[in-house]
Amino acid sequence: MATSPAPASAAERPRYLAPKEVCEIIPGMTTNWLAQLRFSGKGPKFLKPTGRSVLYRESDVIAWIEASERRITGDVA
Repeated sequence: MATSPAPASAAERPRYLAPKEVCEIIPGMTTNWLAQLRFSGKGPKFLKPTGRSVLYRESDVIAWIEASERRITGDVA
């Protein structure tokens, strides 16, 4: 008999953010700029549960921000 996995606690579940909520985390970010980053593939990973909705895992947004760390202005990724 197979057992179902225990439901994840609230602390273990990913937090999903709408584009507007992502913009609240990143100073100066707009929903239009975030959409351009999605289109070009240069933004944080995102999910499309339906054809028109876009969600981001908070952990993916933070990881994307952290990956942009530089030591000097001319430092190229």
